[in-house]
Amino acid sequence: MLAITAAALGEFRNFRPGAISRGAWLSLLYLIVAGSIVGFTAYVWLIHHESPTKVGTYAYVNPVVAVLVGYFLGGETLGLRTILGTLFVLISVVVITTMRVQKPAAALPVEETG
Repeated sequence: MLAITAAALGEFRNFRPGAISRGAWLSLLYLIVAGSIVGFTAYVWLIHHESPTKVGTYAYVNPVVAVLVGYFLGGETLGLRTILGTLFVLISVVVITTMRVQKPAAALPVEETG
């Protein structure tokens, strides 16, 4: 829908596919395949086999993975704030996934007097 809207508004007027590097096209392909198709398939499989609480931790783990990929593959630097933030995220995920669920105590029925 966004591509259709962009085309209707003339956003592709000066777009030249040949001007885009091969690395950019490969990055887009990677995002489509790994980031969308594989990632969503894994998420759907997990939601059927694990608790929603555990599956929801992907939202916390993804930024950590992104930081590590940026460091190892993208040559990005890691500052103290980034390292501490990563540790806090990992600790939070461990706490969330290992915490036991406490079930509320059953309420006793109230008898009516009449």
